[in-house]
Amino acid sequence: MQLRDKRCVISGAASGIGAAIAALFAAEGARLILTDLDGSRLSASVARCREIGAACEGVIADVGEVAGATAGVETCLTRYDGIDVLVNNAGMLTQARCGDITLAMWEEMMAVDLRSVFLSTQRALPAMLAQRWGRVINIASQLGIKGGAELCHYAAAKAGVIGFTKSLALEVSAQNVLVNAIAPGPIDTPLVDGLNSAWKAAKAAELPLGRFGRAEEVAPVALMLASEPGGNLFVGQTLGPNSGDVMP
Repeated sequence: MQLRDKRCVISGAASGIGAAIAALFAAEGARLILTDLDGSRLSASVARCREIGAACEGVIADVGEVAGATAGVETCLTRYDGIDVLVNNAGMLTQARCGDITLAMWEEMMAVDLRSVFLSTQRALPAMLAQRWGRVINIASQLGIKGGAELCHYAAAKAGVIGFTKSLALEVSAQNVLVNAIAPGPIDTPLVDGLNSAWKAAKAAELPLGRFGRAEEVAPVALMLASEPGGNLFVGQTLGPNSGDVMP
């Protein structure tokens, strides 16, 4: 029970990595607020966490909108009178060559994958700083480190998440609010379903491990960062469960 009674918000928690983190946090005693745009899948994720025994509430929210980006934190502050752990996991992924990326595509990617991280974190910080304890865990991507053909907009947004993580960590770590990122490699989740099969086959062949990861293999990294003493010394770090795709 490493997260007993910790008040945790997880965005994009209806499927994939977010759902896996939610289930693991539930098993470790957390009180949860889960957000997602997909109401039916979100209900299933909430039900799973409740079956495990956790207090859990779902909030349908579009993090691409300002109100949606902060909805989970707002609900946690009201429902649980505070917040301890924020996992900024929600994101989107589309594929196009740079010359074919429209301004609308670029701005949507930045709003969902980068701006939402800033907005939700900014809303959570006052409560975390006041209690002198908090954990912010931002889900980035290894492509934010190495780049990816036909994914300029996605890689740029995730690089922004990593830069935001490091900069904020410098600001707030002395107040015991620890900010870190996880940069997974390719993971078998609904997020990558939209990528073409040739890209996925080529990527799998590049990986030293020889395969994509699974969501349940990423969730324990978030648990470590959220827990004590496991996460106590991680400040502005970017951890890479990435099948060997990036070796810093």
